[in-house]
Amino acid sequence: MVGIERLSIPGPLLVQTRRFEDARGFFTETYNARAFAEAGIPSVFVQDNHSLSREKGTVRGLHFQRPPHAQEKLVRVAKGRILDVVVDIRKGSPRYGNHVAVELTDNDGRQLYVPEGFAHGFCTLVPDTEVIYKVTDFWSPDCEDGVLWNDPALAIAWPDFAGAQLAAKDVALAPLSKLDSPFVLGRE
Repeated sequence: MVGIERLSIPGPLLVQTRRFEDARGFFTETYNARAFAEAGIPSVFVQDNHSLSREKGTVRGLHFQRPPHAQEKLVRVAKGRILDVVVDIRKGSPRYGNHVAVELTDNDGRQLYVPEGFAHGFCTLVPDTEVIYKVTDFWSPDCEDGVLWNDPALAIAWPDFAGAQLAAKDVALAPLSKLDSPFVLGRE
């Protein structure tokens, strides 16, 4: 059984899987293709990624892959807490440049589904945070792109400590105003 919560921008979804807890801890089925398809996410995931961010305030993003290797993502936290953010970058979308932000933790069982046409990033809220995410296409360095994480035009309410650790490639990303998005509403 998979619970789906629609967010303020159509496309991204907050996913809740069942969690069984007892004195030993918990068990959860984080992904089941049949259950996800029945819940409206029929995606075929081909790669799992796992990141460890040692410092609180580490920002990874805002990333996406251009077609022909665009990716959908299913993001969850294995350890720690993050502020997870998706930005609508679909040309023609009435919500172009708008974002949704949700907190994901290792103890709530929630996951964020990110469809094609959205830039994705997160900020770690505690040290030693591990994030695992599934993607629908393989990593393609030639198709990597993104939007500057702290672009004022996006008005993302990052925590004050966000940006404690950043990759050089993320600092060099262009603001939304310079993005020639390959995504068009209705053509994802």
